[in-house]
Parts: sequence; C-alpha cells; structure tokens
Amino acid sequence: MSSVERRVGELAALIREIPEFPRPGIRFRDMTPLLADPAALRSAVELLGAEVELEGPVDLVVGAEARGFLLGPALAMRLGAGFVPARRAGKLPAATDGVAYALEYGEAELHVHADAIGPGARVVVHDDLIATGGTAAAVAELVERRGGQVVAFAFLIELAALGGRDELAAPTHSLLPFHD
Repeated sequence: MSSVERRVGELAALIREIPEFPRPGIRFRDMTPLLADPAALRSAVELLGAEVELEGPVDLVVGAEARGFLLGPALAMRLGAGFVPARRAGKLPAATDGVAYALEYGEAELHVHADAIGPGARVVVHDDLIATGGTAAAVAELVERRGGQVVAFAFLIELAALGGRDELAAPTHSLLPFHD
C-alpha cells in the first residue's frame, strides 16, 4: 500500500456515517470529525489539490453553499487561485447571476456575483460531496454563463453508487469515494 493510499484510508476512517439522516433511507456521510483533526484537514486539502493540479493552472475555485465553503478557500490557496462563493438567493450583496436546479429533496437556487468570474477564467467547481451531481452541474452552468471554463470538479466525498460524476462534463476528482 502506498503512502497516499494509506493517507486516504485514514481520512476515510474519519468520515462518520449517520443512518436515517436527514430522512429515512439516507445514510449521511459526516465530515466534521475530519475537519476537527488538523493533520487530517491539511492532508485532505493537500491530496485533493494534488489531484486537481493535474488539470493545469487554475484561476478560481467556485464553492457551493454551504459546505463547499469549508474546504474551498483552502483548496484555492493550495492551487494558487482565488475563491468565489456560489450562494443561495439573496445572500450576495452585489448584482448576481443565478440558476435554479433540482436536488434529491426538492429544488434550490445558487448565485454568484455577476463580476466574480471573468471571460476565460479557468475554474474548479468544488463541493464537499457529490451525490447525483445536480449542484455541481448547476454551478458549472453559472461558471460557463459568466464566460469561465470548468477545468475540473473536486469533491472530498463521492457517493459513487448514485452516479453523479456521469452528469459532469469535466474531469472529476473525489478524494473519498464510497461505493455503498
């Protein structure tokens, strides 16, 4: 086993499973134990950043509200890029561009500041977890509408059985895939 495989295994062991949350039939993957461990947090950002940098230079990381804000800025720093929050409607103070999309449990809407992503910007879309891919695809739509180019998607956790990466049109990196 390589040192990277060992580190990934140690990180996966810190993901807590909470059955029947937020509703019956769901097994929630809780990353807060990983976030609480400074060495694990540093390792997660380093390993995910090393994967994403294979896609070439990055200008911006766009993180989806809310948990995309937890690692997104650190990932941006690791990549030498800026960070742009994709927030719920009404949360950003300047002019915005937004997109509505379907979630596993309903509908949502995300916005970015209209001037946050310039034409030709090379962008990584980040969220803590990919399930069906709807949130990430919506953020990618916003990036492209603003003239940016999505060069990669980056997730800490992937619920691989749900096939979300199949909905995304750029290289997709997940540090901790769960196949069950």
